[in-house]
Amino acid sequence: MDKITKKSAFIGVDISKDHIDCALMKLDCPGLFKDKRFDNNLDGFESLEEWLHGSDIELKNSLLCMEHTGTYGLLFFAWLSQSDIDFCVEPGLRIKRSLGMTRGKNDKVDARRIADYAYTNINKLSLFSFPSEQILQVKQLLTYREQMVRIRTSLKNSIKSHQQYEQITKKDTVTKDISDQIKQYNQRIKQLEKEITGLIEADQQLRKNFELATSVKGIGLVIAAFMLVTTNNFSSFENGRKYACYIGLAPFEHTSGTSIKGKTSTSHLANKTLKTLLSKGANSASKWDPEISAYFIRKTEEGKDYKVIMNAIGCKLINRVFATVKRQTPYVITYQQKVA
Repeated sequence: MDKITKKSAFIGVDISKDHIDCALMKLDCPGLFKDKRFDNNLDGFESLEEWLHGSDIELKNSLLCMEHTGTYGLLFFAWLSQSDIDFCVEPGLRIKRSLGMTRGKNDKVDARRIADYAYTNINKLSLFSFPSEQILQVKQLLTYREQMVRIRTSLKNSIKSHQQYEQITKKDTVTKDISDQIKQYNQRIKQLEKEITGLIEADQQLRKNFELATSVKGIGLVIAAFMLVTTNNFSSFENGRKYACYIGLAPFEHTSGTSIKGKTSTSHLANKTLKTLLSKGANSASKWDPEISAYFIRKTEEGKDYKVIMNAIGCKLINRVFATVKRQTPYVITYQQKVA
């Protein structure tokens, strides 16, 4: 925190595919901005450094702040990390909501608003830690695997309608072709999973935490790999509760005095992919883990909604994984079914 608060300048960066728009605000001149646009490539980044130097500002004495922009910002993040320059990457919705009511929008204005956000929220910001090359490779393969799974699901759904046609036309060429494609995608997905496993096993730190995570019943290869990626090998989240909030599994109360008595529910702001995967993991754990199985039966008999139970089990799995990583010991089932 002290490292951030000692910065002499704040630079808001709005990233697009081809350009980065920068707004410079000095600590001693809040509200006064100096704007400049650069190409989103290595030459542009060097031009940014020269521009700041000409403004009597050193990048290492500055704090850069920007929104999550997917792959558009990866090269810039890597360059900043390799240059040992401090920067923050904040969710766009958090920045937008912190600004209150605003009018108008363009890249220049957005960069200024991000700079002002960094200046105003200096005590709440955390420096971004760029993932290792291995984690980025795993993330890329997971993204590609997810795309393959979506295509395979689409093919599985389409084959059902063509099977209806087949009963009338007596031709099975289409369904055979779709079946062949599904088999090909099954092979591709298995190969991707082998590559993901190989990358994880090749890195000692990733391999250790991966083994700890998968020691929890309900946590398999894909879920554990996603957790490694989204937590930057369990360094980006302090505890399981915060990670459950990020995924969208943690319940939140919605009440105020005596007039508002809303239903406790999860937030719609979530990582939908991981939430779906954890739901499948929770379903598996409810069948194969004795303690969770007993919990599932008990809550079902109490009349709890199935989705609520699955969310609660998902939270349990997350907390177990974080506990095993913190202790650096595998999870051990100690629960014993009581016999009447």
